[in-house]
Amino acid sequence: MAESYGRTTTVTTETIVTSPNIRFDPSYIRTLPGMLKAAQIILNLLGFICITVSHWGINSRGSWFNTVAMVGFWFTGILLVFYLFHVIEKFFKVPWLKVEFGFCALWTFFYLLAAALVAGHASLDEAFGVAAFFGFCAMVAYGFDAFLKFNAVKSGELAQGEKTTTTETVSPTAY
Repeated sequence: MAESYGRTTTVTTETIVTSPNIRFDPSYIRTLPGMLKAAQIILNLLGFICITVSHWGINSRGSWFNTVAMVGFWFTGILLVFYLFHVIEKFFKVPWLKVEFGFCALWTFFYLLAAALVAGHASLDEAFGVAAFFGFCAMVAYGFDAFLKFNAVKSGELAQGEKTTTTETVSPTAY
């Protein structure tokens, strides 16, 4: 008597658990992404102040650096507020991680350019040299954040909230 076997069936279900409530949660700032955002905001602000107090701050190099610093400051600051108040979790269908990855990758490149340009004028003004230091530090912070966001997108994570995956395998049975 011959035995016949059925197919092996695997059922995978993903459950997304998010809260639609906007609430303040200061614990985000103690996570690695939260600390990175805080560091980026501080570095943006310090670099901006250095260029602003410089006598050469109105030239094109200083203006480009300040533009990069201020757009980074405001975008990162708004994202930090969104995470602290769980706005990201409320609108989980928006591809937040992809948006953040794109921004962080672009700002890594922009800070490379801006910091290199003001470093070239560091001999004219010490404030440009200090701004270049903060710019290169911000470049590293944005680059590391882009790396983390790339890995999160690749693994299918949510920006905020929980995603649980359940896999059930049904073994073949003999008839």
